[in-house]
Amino acid sequence: MVATSMDQLVSLCKRRGFIFQSNAIYGGLQGIYDFGPLGVELKRNLIQSWWTSMIHHRDDIYGLDAAILTHRQTLYQSGHEDTFSDPMVDCRSCKMRFRADHIDGKCPSCDSTDLTDERPFHLMFKTQMGPVADDASLAYLRPETAQGIFTNFKHVVDSCSPKLPFGIAQVGKAFRNEITPRNFIFRVREFEQMELEFFVAPGDDDHWYDYWVNARKDWWISQGLSKNKLKLDHATTGIAHYSKATTDILYEYPHGFEELEGISNRTDFDLGSHSKDQKSLNIQAQTLNNNASNTKLTTPDQSQKPVVPFVIEPSAGVERGILALLNEAYHEEILDNGQTRTVLKLAPHLAPVKIAVVPLAKNKPDIIHKVKEIAQLLRKSNFGRVEIEMTGNIGKAYRRHDEIGTPCCITIDFDTIAAEDSKPEWHQTVTIRNRDTLSQERISISNLVKHLKETYFID
Repeated sequence: MVATSMDQLVSLCKRRGFIFQSNAIYGGLQGIYDFGPLGVELKRNLIQSWWTSMIHHRDDIYGLDAAILTHRQTLYQSGHEDTFSDPMVDCRSCKMRFRADHIDGKCPSCDSTDLTDERPFHLMFKTQMGPVADDASLAYLRPETAQGIFTNFKHVVDSCSPKLPFGIAQVGKAFRNEITPRNFIFRVREFEQMELEFFVAPGDDDHWYDYWVNARKDWWISQGLSKNKLKLDHATTGIAHYSKATTDILYEYPHGFEELEGISNRTDFDLGSHSKDQKSLNIQAQTLNNNASNTKLTTPDQSQKPVVPFVIEPSAGVERGILALLNEAYHEEILDNGQTRTVLKLAPHLAPVKIAVVPLAKNKPDIIHKVKEIAQLLRKSNFGRVEIEMTGNIGKAYRRHDEIGTPCCITIDFDTIAAEDSKPEWHQTVTIRNRDTLSQERISISNLVKHLKETYFID
């Protein structure tokens, strides 16, 4: 079964080197986390899977990596500077602070109803660029990756000559000064987004909106999430004023169903907001007047008429994805001997360690030499992270790799290095142990790479 509490996941992540509280030696920073040796591998694997599906498997989406520091005018025109806030209340009894829309008239900490009136709390982090701290040097840490795509829209169009429909995608850091970060890495102040802005001709937006809602749900299922733990929430209230439609893909985390990814039909609001000569562009969305932009963000439609495209935006949080995958993969199983094993049944392409090579005896130089030889063979075959497991006995080695999600362990024993005439059928063979089934099979070293790719790591 999947994890039944967030505590199980937090404990596993700290114990096995997935995720740590940031700056913990100084008491930590609330809502900030660091990814450890295994966590960074899982994160990179998830991002690479997303990037491959968006960029490498399509010819209509282009990659981008825009800067984190963002021009103040960009976030004024987008509406963030004036409206990017959450409602905040304080408890007069215990002095705790909360988002007003996350409580029901009562303090979650002390149950007091003596709360302040709601007031807006701005979510963006300000910073100064240059040696003088004044309004002219003000910049922001971006609250989303989308604006960098919109401000680079014309550069991509001019350099790559894409035709509608097409997309621009990027993965990167975003920053939001959350009032109450909570639920481990679900709601944090520094996070990464996997975001696509898909530009379509006005009138084609409904079709592409439906397409991306279904495509994104299917992609998460292909990463290992269960259909019965996902559901679609077609929002009818509380959506952005510029959004024609919004669907949230919800996942059942230990704390309940919450947003994993959102898909929005943002109409022509974004490119219209950042364009000059707005009155000449027949913009349908309500935008702020823009006298600062030097560019019309248009592209030819099928009739070669310049149009401001509509935008369909699938936007997913990397940390939320990781939390969902860890929750889904977490299993506790009772073995035949009555012992309980914890196992992460991650999809092989996401597993932090792809293969562990384990010596049956760590004090035998011939076995250790063969372990290193096999590990090097596998590393050169580009499986990903291959680890030589030298801690504990063979049983403990297996249990550790079950717990961190390693798809298979390869054991080097005395028969592997035995003389050919003693056990010819086992000469130059290794034992492969399957994480999920616990089955073991003997494979020739000469056939090892081929067997692993065909059995565990099918492209």
